[in-house]
Amino acid sequence: MQDQVLPCVLISNFGKLYGVNTDHVKDLKKHFNLITMQEFLQDKMNLSQKIQAIYLWGAEPHIDRELLASLPALKIIASSGTGLDHLDLNLIASFGVKLANTPQAVSNSTADFGMALLLASARRILEGNEIALSPDTKYFSINWTGQEVTGCTLGIIGMGSIGYKVAQRAKAFDMKILYHNRNRRKVEEEQAVGAHYCAKLDELLQLSDFVMLVLRLTPDTHKMIGKRELGLMKSTAILINIGRGQLVDQDALVEALQTGIIKAAALDVTYPEPLPRSHPLLKLKNVILTPHIGSATFQSRRAMMEDMVESLLAALNGLPIPNEVNLK
Repeated sequence: MQDQVLPCVLISNFGKLYGVNTDHVKDLKKHFNLITMQEFLQDKMNLSQKIQAIYLWGAEPHIDRELLASLPALKIIASSGTGLDHLDLNLIASFGVKLANTPQAVSNSTADFGMALLLASARRILEGNEIALSPDTKYFSINWTGQEVTGCTLGIIGMGSIGYKVAQRAKAFDMKILYHNRNRRKVEEEQAVGAHYCAKLDELLQLSDFVMLVLRLTPDTHKMIGKRELGLMKSTAILINIGRGQLVDQDALVEALQTGIIKAAALDVTYPEPLPRSHPLLKLKNVILTPHIGSATFQSRRAMMEDMVESLLAALNGLPIPNEVNLK
């Protein structure tokens, strides 16, 4: 009876690498009849007419023309996180399907992680940990140093929800804050965090001690940090990327790190993910790499699920969608 009443929602699978979080399944089943991709493919003729929504967790299931064409009753796709580079927005719009994501749910956790990477790279925490754990360590040198953060200049590229929360945290460290964004923030928002707007990216790059990428990947932002941009940065500067790997020309970054063009990098995102085990970034001492975990907290993941449920229910009931993405 329950399967007949609840709307059918397509998911990838339960609990596997890109599967729906097992802690969320009970809550999801209160509202939806969850159909895995395997179940759909095994009974496509019957289920294709029933599925009204897709729950996209970790960019899965993969959305393409064939899948959309096979779901005539589809009304909405809810995608976890804030990035949309895994989706063809024009294709989705052409089928008359709505799209929602979860930008607010990930903003605090990702901003926290951006500051964690900034601090870890500035104070060389991973290198210090290696020294403390090494069986060869006989003493700790008093002349082993990192870089102080207080009073330094942070350049934030991308001043959306996450970027602004990074600025709020950096303000607590008495950092000078510059930002570059497609649209300038309101004056009162700038004043609240002490941020100065740089209309030209070059100005921000030249003045910043730390440069943090906090923006989406689009055709305009693809490889926006390349050899020229890295060359504009201070030789003592540190690059932090919590956006997308392809915002940076990785080959140019490797060269800049190897030759001292910039001091270090802390990257939560790369391309591909994970990097090939032979990639030079894996061998550099002045690089911190993490496995795309900026929003990976229990609280953030649950908030993502709750926001997706809210958007799905709104769309299925003909109500305004809280986190709808403008596909125009």
